[in-house]
Amino acid sequence: MPVSVVFGASGAIGRFLLPRLLQAGHEVVAVSRDARTSADARLRWIAGRLPNDAPSLPPDATIFSLGPLDAFAGWFAAHGARDARVIAIGSRSIETKKDSADASERDVAARLARAEASLDAAAARVSVLRPTLIYGAGLDRSLTPIVAFARRWHVFPYVSGATGLRQPVHADDLASACVALARAMPQRRVYDVGGGERVAFSEMLCRVRASLPFAALALPVPLAIATAGAGLARVSPAFRAASAGALARMREDLVVDHSAAAADFDWSPRKFAPDARDWTPPPLP
Repeated sequence: MPVSVVFGASGAIGRFLLPRLLQAGHEVVAVSRDARTSADARLRWIAGRLPNDAPSLPPDATIFSLGPLDAFAGWFAAHGARDARVIAIGSRSIETKKDSADASERDVAARLARAEASLDAAAARVSVLRPTLIYGAGLDRSLTPIVAFARRWHVFPYVSGATGLRQPVHADDLASACVALARAMPQRRVYDVGGGERVAFSEMLCRVRASLPFAALALPVPLAIATAGAGLARVSPAFRAASAGALARMREDLVVDHSAAAADFDWSPRKFAPDARDWTPPPLP
């Protein structure tokens, strides 16, 4: 029976990856900050906090990193076996934020770059997925906070004039890619992966609002006002994390060419058609 170790198992991608691994006949060791139990004897939960507090892991396991890449890379450089098969989730922020006007965003990009370099040096067999905007498990920090605000106040705030294209990718599609990569073991080490459709930022939010199982009044906030700092944070806590860099990117296209992923492990993601289930975390197995 193949053995898989999943870091960040209780997160958005992990909630879809665990059932896929179990269905594929894997024995799974799931690592999360809190210990849990499972009715499935093939799934064992253990508590661990990266980079310094992780328990001993079974040898010859495929390792999936679904949480912060820098913490995992730090742990793997110190404790990982060089010949281990590693599949890690990175971020497109390594490219989209490296030239940001916001110093904190540039720091994020730099930390991701260092993490990728560290992991590449420490692991002989590593694949890193750099996804675009992730949704689908009610745990993301991009779309779900807006849904939560709309659920509470029945008002759906959005930025009007946000014409930049986005390529939202479902967490379950990323889980499927992780399983496919574990089978394919391609030579390429980094893959950009996006959803199956490119939509304008404003259209993306319209589709989110249409997916809600309750009424919510659309509340447009002009991009010019938001950029000037007079709109978003006061209108909605959902936008308080919107930095000047993030607002500036609302007119930029943040999409990827994922033809390499399609060629190497049949990446074929769904189009962006969210429904109400995408804003509630699926249960853990």
